[in-house]
Amino acid sequence: MHELIKKSATEIRNMLLNKEIKPSELVQISLDRINEVDPVINAMPTICAERAMEHAKKIENDNNANQNSFNNLAGIPISIKDLVPVQGVKTTWGSPLFKDHIPEKSDFLVERLEQNGGIVMGKSNTPEFGAGANTFNEVFGPSLSPWNTKKTVGGSSGGAASSLLSGEVWLASGSDTGGSLRIPGSFCSVVGFRPSPGTVPTGPGNSPFDSLSVSGPMARNVEDTALMLNAMTGYYEFDPYSKKDTPNYLDAVSNPKIPKKIAYSFDLGGEPLDPRVRKGFEDGLKVFESMGVELIEDCIDFSEAHYLIRILRSLKFAAQADRLKNHRDQLKPEIIWNIETGLKLTGEEIAKAELIRGKLFNDTAEFFNKYDMFICPTVMVPPFDVEIRYLDEVEGVKFDDYITWLYYTHSITLTSTPSVSLPCSFTDDGLPIGIQLVTECNNEFDLLSYSQSFENYNSYVLETPIDPIIN
Repeated sequence: MHELIKKSATEIRNMLLNKEIKPSELVQISLDRINEVDPVINAMPTICAERAMEHAKKIENDNNANQNSFNNLAGIPISIKDLVPVQGVKTTWGSPLFKDHIPEKSDFLVERLEQNGGIVMGKSNTPEFGAGANTFNEVFGPSLSPWNTKKTVGGSSGGAASSLLSGEVWLASGSDTGGSLRIPGSFCSVVGFRPSPGTVPTGPGNSPFDSLSVSGPMARNVEDTALMLNAMTGYYEFDPYSKKDTPNYLDAVSNPKIPKKIAYSFDLGGEPLDPRVRKGFEDGLKVFESMGVELIEDCIDFSEAHYLIRILRSLKFAAQADRLKNHRDQLKPEIIWNIETGLKLTGEEIAKAELIRGKLFNDTAEFFNKYDMFICPTVMVPPFDVEIRYLDEVEGVKFDDYITWLYYTHSITLTSTPSVSLPCSFTDDGLPIGIQLVTECNNEFDLLSYSQSFENYNSYVLETPIDPIIN
């Protein structure tokens, strides 16, 4: 492993701004590392080496490219999730339907990241159309955990997390509907940050008012996450939720605050929880205790969350009805179930769900009038065998579908609050456990600040990146 791979993205940015290293040199280091480890972990199956090197040379020749603006990445190699179009680079959505698709235009998110000095190295692996929290598909196969190559990296931003953990890139872009940034963050011991809707604009898309799905940053530590978020935010006229004024998120971590009063829950009101995760969460509580935080066991009322996510997620998938009609034989069963469930929804069910979600949002806002932050486990289990498509049972509780085991993250999604999975601890056999932190809607600044304080006080976490541990 090249020594520069071990440095943080923030350190690399400073070296770039000080002309101590060139973007083209970083691109070559990234390519060498990808060639070394990706045959083992399959994190980034599509590489755009020539495109990346051309962009690096352009940055080097642009006298204005390395200006020290807070949103400038200055030439840092990054990965883009294979759900987001990159001009001239194969983008498959993990589906056989698009296995040879080459977009003619990049998504706005990619354009913004590249304008801000991010160099796209390739497309990180994802489940088909991002459905599911185990990263595998019929185009590229499964992504494997560098912590244990028999284990899943989670999903759907699993390749993104694995590319970070293994040192292929310094920063990664992902997306999250039911936990797709946070679950891989937990399973890989990196930071998976889900912002409030509109903080990171994307598009143009055919569902601009979708507030369940958001894009966000992934990184190896909190400071790098803030750096990446800076490069992703800002106004975009084709995103109705986007914001014209966003702060410098590096300010949030440069002088981090300690929250005064935190509500916590082990199980969000009685959901199953693996004992190993419970122990890991207890370790996280001890970290906050060492900070002098007042901890109170309390929880937002998530009693209707199972109903809500089933309705609203299926409603999203109903928009893929033509895909089901014309290409049913090429869709995985989980997607077929979601589309069919969505097409069977009644107006009464949808109206009820919208009313329930409105109450949940209001209850959540009231909840954060009492507390600075809410914390809970990220996932109800540690990483499991990659051959298991999804969990249908945890601690003796059986599930009827492929999304119920994601309860700890998709319940938070419904509130529109920003949330993050931070590396917390490890099981006795070396598997990562994440902790989920949540603040009030649109308060990414404090969430990053509190996250930095937790990271500073947490002595359980091992340093990354790592070489894959082959089992």
